Amino acid sequence: MDHATPNLPTRDVHATAQFYEALGFTVRLKTENWMILDRGGFQLEFFHLADHNPKESCFSACLRVDDLDGLYAEFSKVGLPDYCGAMPSMGKIEVEPYGIRLFTLIDPEGSLLRCIDNEFKN
Repeated sequence: MDHATPNLPTRDVHATAQFYEALGFTVRLKTENWMILDRGGFQLEFFHLADHNPKESCFSACLRVDDLDGLYAEFSKVGLPDYCGAMPSMGKIEVEPYGIRLFTLIDPEGSLLRCIDNEFKN
């Protein structure tokens, strides 16, 4: 099956692994400069970027899911703040003006994950 995987920056692969493991991801491969994480059908890859500034990050990925409410409930167990200026943080489920139902998560490196309900058909 064809697929794409987002590549996101990290200043510390070990700290990033710890953050995502709390969200239910499993480390598939980890070196000092590269990491691959899996969670069900999701796969995220991280590359080491020592001088990365999370406050200036423009990295993002979309995670399209069949059970948005379930994923939100699972991620909520971590207790991330619902404040868009915080890193990490997680927003509440919202419906965008064009009909997409989603919530957002910002990781400690400033990367934005848009978790999107597969129900939306454009």
